[in-house]
Amino acid sequence: MSWHPQYRSSKFRHVYGKAASKDKCYDCVPITCNVHDNHFCAVNPSFIAVVTECAGGGAFLVIPIKQTGKLDPHYPKVCGHKGNVLDIKWNPFNDFVIASCSEDATVKIWDIPKQLLKRNITTPKKELLGHARRVGLIEWHPTADNILFSSGYDYKIMIWNLDVSDTVLSKPVKILDAHKDVVLSMSFNTDGSLLATACRDRKIRVIDPRAGTVLQEGSYKSHKVNKVLFLGNMKKLFSTGTSCWNNRQIALWDQNDLSVPLLEEDLDGSSGLLFPIYDSDTHMLYVVGKGDGNIRYYEISPEKPYLSYLMEYRSQLPQKGIGMMPKRGLDVAACEIFRFYKLIPAKSLIEPISMIVPRRSESYQEDIYPLTAAAQPALTAQEWLNGINKGPLLVSLRPGSEAVNSLPQGILEPEPLKKATDLSPQQGGGGKISMEDKQKPVVIEDGRKRLKVEEKVPKNEEMCLSNGFDISECPPPKTENELLQMYYRQQEEIRRLRELVIQRDVQIKQLKLELRNLCT
Repeated sequence: MSWHPQYRSSKFRHVYGKAASKDKCYDCVPITCNVHDNHFCAVNPSFIAVVTECAGGGAFLVIPIKQTGKLDPHYPKVCGHKGNVLDIKWNPFNDFVIASCSEDATVKIWDIPKQLLKRNITTPKKELLGHARRVGLIEWHPTADNILFSSGYDYKIMIWNLDVSDTVLSKPVKILDAHKDVVLSMSFNTDGSLLATACRDRKIRVIDPRAGTVLQEGSYKSHKVNKVLFLGNMKKLFSTGTSCWNNRQIALWDQNDLSVPLLEEDLDGSSGLLFPIYDSDTHMLYVVGKGDGNIRYYEISPEKPYLSYLMEYRSQLPQKGIGMMPKRGLDVAACEIFRFYKLIPAKSLIEPISMIVPRRSESYQEDIYPLTAAAQPALTAQEWLNGINKGPLLVSLRPGSEAVNSLPQGILEPEPLKKATDLSPQQGGGGKISMEDKQKPVVIEDGRKRLKVEEKVPKNEEMCLSNGFDISECPPPKTENELLQMYYRQQEEIRRLRELVIQRDVQIKQLKLELRNLCT
């Protein structure tokens, strides 16, 4: 019988939130008064966009990320919608393209100039006309270029291919009409092959977006769901909502069984919505309360107790919305692992809040910055529509590093094995991954052992499952603390390698079964 310590060893036990000083905030920003339950803010390393008040239609501001301080009251806006703007999202692969949706039942794609705005932008790059009622949600696909999902109050989710020359699109490539009420939330898994939705009919659904089929559907009588989130490659869903006593509640679900939650917990009796935000690199989950100033954060583990409470950032100023900086825009020198942009309409203020791991060393901390999603798409729009799945391209956050690659499907996310091993010409998944990877040969650092992945990956590439620790760049440990850190890294590497071996065994069995079926 193995011995389990009563305490949890974690690198993120002492993470704390640090609000930016006044001169690094964005002041005098007219934040929207709309009561729609959305973030109202979108951030990338170049710009911060925030929905604002505007007479005679909907508008939002696009402010350069370094332009802090007081905002000019006559600062130009992006104002082409005829109704209130309900959601805005930056293209994950282009920092100068943003999508917006509105009460006027349209979705618009905007090109933002690289230089400072001097006049209002009123003409969009593309206009998507398909919904019969107002459009409340939009989401970009996480790995395929120019694929956009929109959800409206006509109970439909539409998939748009923006990789066309037309400026006005009226026919989406796919319409998902599995919902009987308004969709409140949408979330993709890591490679974008599955879509999770929360609906006003209290049901959570897991949908195959290309086939349009509902793979899982479930609801629980004591949990009224508002927001749902895929937890990366954990095969789990996380939802926020209210209990039958109107307490704010969180729940954790098995992706393949939505009948009963794995975990259910009441938080408090406040009435504001809870926004869940997951960082798949650190396995940390943030729960942001709308209408209060709190940000709770947890650590997710694949085994019980699944959810481990870490701490809570408290503030007296309530937030109406929240923006999140992508990992590539963080300050790694300050050990910043996440950054929020908090909308405070009472003071017309946008306040950055940095989540920091306290470290004494000023050098780059490999263990808290694993490989993260890069700003390049792994697939074209047509490849994804043809049925190919591929995980995101990965990049190291080490300053000066340029290593980018996409992990094989079996390593990044253990999706259904037919998708990972199908070599048919219709799917073309395995061969396509190898051809694309040959164009980007890369060596990613591994501190203990170099692992050569020979299945579907060329021999001249070396994949790594560690956090990028390179023994050639880091001297041997000199203190007991450094020795312990190296020991923990080795333990993590052993655990990852075991998972890889298990996944390979399963894939081998699947291939044997397919060969046997072909022979018979």
